[in-house]
Amino acid sequence: MMNRRHLGLFLALCVFTVLNLTPIIWAFLISIKQPVDAFSIPPTLIFTPTWEFHYEVWVPKEFWRFLINSLIISISVVGISVPIGTLAAYALSRLQTPRMRLILFGLLATRMLPPILLAIPFFLMATFLRLVDTYIVMVLALIALNQPFTIWLMRSFFVDVPVELDESARLDGCNHWQVFFLIVLPLVRPGLTVTMMFSLLLAYNEFLLALILTGSKTKPLPVAIAEYGGEDITYWSLSAAGAMGIMIPVVLFAIFSHRHLVRGLTFGAIKE
Repeated sequence: MMNRRHLGLFLALCVFTVLNLTPIIWAFLISIKQPVDAFSIPPTLIFTPTWEFHYEVWVPKEFWRFLINSLIISISVVGISVPIGTLAAYALSRLQTPRMRLILFGLLATRMLPPILLAIPFFLMATFLRLVDTYIVMVLALIALNQPFTIWLMRSFFVDVPVELDESARLDGCNHWQVFFLIVLPLVRPGLTVTMMFSLLLAYNEFLLALILTGSKTKPLPVAIAEYGGEDITYWSLSAAGAMGIMIPVVLFAIFSHRHLVRGLTFGAIKE
């Protein structure tokens, strides 16, 4: 009976994976097809691949500059928001006060606000401070939006670490910082990787704030691709080539950290 259940689960996961990979594979095929093959009905399965659209995206159109902008913004957001959120999450997981639920709900409520409501205030403040089209305003805006998510996610991992470990470390002479860095933080390292991954994705894929707060100097990849016009049929092949390029940093990060990601996503799921 268990084998049949496992087989059914495996088949369901295979179907789910194929459904999720189909748009990516389709976009990749469009990016290496000539326009006449990309839009043929029925779809052309046998064709001569071409890499001219990938070359045009990254060399003549200089998409590498927009990729650098995206990486600078995303890495800065992760480097600032994750440490701050981790410290706050540890404190919220250990402090027991009557207003703890109110604090957590307040953090979650800020995350519920639609980004469009904050886009205009951010733009007005950036204009007043003369920070429009700078990395600083984009990084600070994304940190303000993503910090509640980081705190909530990291707190869920800290809660799974027994408080008795903290007390034992203090009996051995450790102070609060030593308990955090030497005892607790290594135990939640997989969760920290998951938090970094989600924070990176949220910052890397941000479009609305980037469209309003950035310009020619700091424009990230999502905004750069959206600026293509549809007057030329090759636009779709160029967009598909750009979409493939956008995924490269995230895919590389997931490949190199997949062990910690799997452990982090299942952290606390099994209790002894």
